[in-house]
Amino acid sequence: MARSKAVFQNLPTPPKAEKKPHSDTHHGITRTDEYAWLRADNWQAMFKDPSILDPAIRTHLEAENTHMEAALGDTADLQKALFSEMKGRIKEDDSSVPVKEGPFAYGTLFVTGGEQPHYFRTPRDGGEKQVLLNGDKEAEGKDYFRLAGLGQSSDHSHGIWGYDDKGSEYFTLRVRNLATGEDLEDVIENTAGGGVWAPDGRSFFYTLQDENHRPSKVFHHIIGQPQSADRLVYEETDPGFFMGVGGSLLDDVIYIDIHDHETSEYRLLSTSDLTAEPVLVAEREEGVEYSMTEGGEIFYILTNADGAKDFKIVSAPFNAPGKENWTDVVPHEPGRLILSHTAYARHLVWLERREGLPRIVVRDRKTGEEHAIAFAEEAYSLGLHGAAEYDTDVIRFSYSSMTTPSQLFDYNMATRERVLLKTQEVPSGHNPDDYVTRRVMAPSHDGELVPVSLLYHKNTKLDGSAPCLLYGYGAYGVTIPASFSTNNLSLADRGFVYAIAHIRGGKDKGFAWYENGKMEHKQNTFRDFIAAADHLVKEGFTSYDNIIAEGGSAGGMLMGAVANLAPEKFAGIIAAVPFVDVLTTMLDDTLPLTPPEWPEWGNPLDSEEEYKWIAAYSPYDHVENKPYPPILAISGLTDPRVTYWEPTKWIARLRDRAPEAGPFLLKTNMAAGHGGKSGRFQRLEEIAFEYAFALKVAGKM
Repeated sequence: MARSKAVFQNLPTPPKAEKKPHSDTHHGITRTDEYAWLRADNWQAMFKDPSILDPAIRTHLEAENTHMEAALGDTADLQKALFSEMKGRIKEDDSSVPVKEGPFAYGTLFVTGGEQPHYFRTPRDGGEKQVLLNGDKEAEGKDYFRLAGLGQSSDHSHGIWGYDDKGSEYFTLRVRNLATGEDLEDVIENTAGGGVWAPDGRSFFYTLQDENHRPSKVFHHIIGQPQSADRLVYEETDPGFFMGVGGSLLDDVIYIDIHDHETSEYRLLSTSDLTAEPVLVAEREEGVEYSMTEGGEIFYILTNADGAKDFKIVSAPFNAPGKENWTDVVPHEPGRLILSHTAYARHLVWLERREGLPRIVVRDRKTGEEHAIAFAEEAYSLGLHGAAEYDTDVIRFSYSSMTTPSQLFDYNMATRERVLLKTQEVPSGHNPDDYVTRRVMAPSHDGELVPVSLLYHKNTKLDGSAPCLLYGYGAYGVTIPASFSTNNLSLADRGFVYAIAHIRGGKDKGFAWYENGKMEHKQNTFRDFIAAADHLVKEGFTSYDNIIAEGGSAGGMLMGAVANLAPEKFAGIIAAVPFVDVLTTMLDDTLPLTPPEWPEWGNPLDSEEEYKWIAAYSPYDHVENKPYPPILAISGLTDPRVTYWEPTKWIARLRDRAPEAGPFLLKTNMAAGHGGKSGRFQRLEEIAFEYAFALKVAGKM
């Protein structure tokens, strides 16, 4: 790590957080946290009004930002160059291909210099654009602004749109007259974002976030009434479950979806009687998941019931969708993970993953004949966009690889004709032949093979001298796609190998890949990532003193864990909104995501065994005097998912316990939450900042 020390010379003295030891005891085990005071007591209120943050905490965060700026001040020109490159690869005045629905087609566009999307519609078969919502105009004067989309009513007269202007993910809903562009007086506060129209076009359903930021209630709002008059449709009293509300393509049912990370339950409200009580489909059963799509007189249900670990599709009568009436339609096939499904008048469609690669399967509902849409590259990404109308033979899907810009297709399920609608334009130019994409398999500690997707320039020497940015996530069953990113080209053009480690905790190789990276098996995730680094070194793609690891959120926890387990194998680490104080957070059931997260990590409040699982790896609890590489942590002050105090405490403890290692840098976005800044170019500035750190550590400035 001599080089990393050399590139961070003559740094000013970093901030030193005051120690105020606080102890807690669970299951007879006592821990002491000297930095617990950095957690604001009034965090619920502060998320809505950041100005009330404790001045002592604010002073410390601002001092950390000042120190970070001093440490990375010499990358200012590099950041500008990276930003310019990335911005040059984006078509500024871009527009989506509108989606047909009724008499119109709806889409989004960006204008030159604009940060926010504009929502528009045209006549169904083309014509003049009518801008329905100008995101740039709505964002004027706000430090942070994020739209929750625009949902039009069935009669196309009104739209619901939502926004968050704090970064705290409490969304305000407004109702817009789509003909005039004027908002009505209706203002719905503290929602989860978005709503679902009733067919009458005069009312809609939404979920309300409680004071602990949990979507616990579904309300029915009638236009013109105050929010206080809204009818409570359903309340979820178990704090361990999330809740959402959705609608069907046929507009005759409202779905209330209740779930945690391994169990789900649906309740249905017929739109023929909006005052009725929602009807339970199948009572929640621990470990059993299901999701629904309407197919006319039947429902198609995607589920892992009856031991279908990689999921199957069943059908049930529309008027009697209970589990006792479920009939297999697409049987369970081990190793074939069904990810999502949707139904249309004549076809059933699903997205599945085999051997780590996705494909779309179409079944004729009348004949049962099936065919698949797949591609031949070693690693690629496939997105099923479907259609906005039920009576259609045409669906939409997207395709890209790490070298191939995104392509959008319309696909006729009956004739099997595919029409290329749009290819992602790279204004500054892009030649796919200049780059190589590969997928290699890294043997992990127990013999499992971990897929690793690679992107590098064709002229990059694979003799161990190339720097590498190794990205990982590994949680919640999330699969990181091997998709095209114009931003990664800035690294590849500078000689980097960009790598994605498809580690356990995701569903990259099926549902078992997820199960074997959670709860008591969580350490497989970390060891898989280290195995990916080892394999890349062994095969000559890079060397240990050239690997910069990167991950965010749960992937930030991964960064903290591998820093503790193998600090000598990484030249630098980028941890964005890192979930590093896992044990403390999982012990605090007042935090927004804690009870719903217990099925993912374990419940240390109730179980000593699960306490010990988490305690064995929780990064903050294992900081010691080790040769840690330079670490950059990034957080958002109003982040409700990974609270700002986790990375703040982590950096403070790293400095205290490993004074000769690092340096350890913290950047707190004082006007943003979990996703960082909200504008499309503001986001590029953040990526340029992260990449500048990687390039500095790699000695490539």
